[in-house]
Amino acid sequence: MNDQPVRLLDVTRLLSRAGRGLTGVDRVERAYLRRLLAEPGTLYLLARTSRGYLLMDREGGRAVFDDDGEWPSDAMMSKRAAEARMRSVAIARCLPFFLMRMLDANLPQGVNYLNVGHSNLTDRVLWAVSQLPSSRVAVMVHDMIPLDFPQFQRAETVEKFRKKMQLVSQYADLVICNSMETRRAVARYFEEWGRQPKTLVAHLASDAAPEKLRSETRDRPYFVALGTIEPRKNHGFLLDVWDALRKEFAPQDLPDLCIVGRRGWNNEEVFRRLDMLGPQSGVIEMGSLGDSDVQALLSGASGLLAPSLAEGFGLPLLEAAMLGTPILANDLPVYHEFLQDIPVYASVNDRYLWARTIIRMAVVRHASDPNEMDPRLPSWDEHFNRVLKVT
Repeated sequence: MNDQPVRLLDVTRLLSRAGRGLTGVDRVERAYLRRLLAEPGTLYLLARTSRGYLLMDREGGRAVFDDDGEWPSDAMMSKRAAEARMRSVAIARCLPFFLMRMLDANLPQGVNYLNVGHSNLTDRVLWAVSQLPSSRVAVMVHDMIPLDFPQFQRAETVEKFRKKMQLVSQYADLVICNSMETRRAVARYFEEWGRQPKTLVAHLASDAAPEKLRSETRDRPYFVALGTIEPRKNHGFLLDVWDALRKEFAPQDLPDLCIVGRRGWNNEEVFRRLDMLGPQSGVIEMGSLGDSDVQALLSGASGLLAPSLAEGFGLPLLEAAMLGTPILANDLPVYHEFLQDIPVYASVNDRYLWARTIIRMAVVRHASDPNEMDPRLPSWDEHFNRVLKVT
């Protein structure tokens, strides 16, 4: 008798991001792929493509992705080309209507379906998997922010998200939550919808590798704001702070604000302000950067600034903490949960306090030591020790 688990990891989100920069949720799906490719047991990968569904086994996954769960360097291409690579190693493929038949014909009994990317959460997929003999469905919920703060979202995405989460409530055997804050929100909504699956809290981790770090060198102190430029991330607040600092300091004495992340949605006023900034503004919009470039930038920064109005977790803060970079953050309960007293907390209702703290942090330059990582920080080993015992 084989007691090794049989897992089916959904990699639809990674496929959708082929040739593009990764968001925090993308990095979580990548971490699961990396770990499960190395874990014992039987592994299959499912992806929704423009033509239907593809099913790959472990060998196919290793042929498509490298050991770090990344697209190989020659695969930084279009989604279409990435799909072609997957099709070449798939053990089965089907049109959408035949998904149940494909899974039933190619998967053994007792499969554990894992969806950690908020993608492919459809009635077709969840129903098909749930009908397999002795199957179990585990879904990670990263936050319920689109429902709690619809004003921060594109209007058309709120109802789509609600339907996804209602399907999770209906089909999931286990909901993996990245924080207690997310778990409380999940419980609140799922109770309203009538079914409460079992939940498990497993804090996320960072892929930062301080011991392999190269550090960014700049002429003057600088701070980093990391994340998609969307209303929830509150970039306008930081622009207000820098407007105030420019009135107080000469351009050569002003620390820089490096804004890293793509432009998002519903933020035209912030985009307008960014477009109007000149070379003496102290604000540098850098767009999306690769992981190694982000880590190098963070390692040399006087601090990471996180004035976000709502978070389910906060991977940029964790990455900064692992690199020894100081953090100034809005006083959100979820940050206390996994970072405790590592950041400096300040309410975004007090712009003056933020300005004074930023100046103080710019003067007192930190020196991080990669050998002194705070043992309180969560790790991927801890995360997977919790999750893989029950999936």
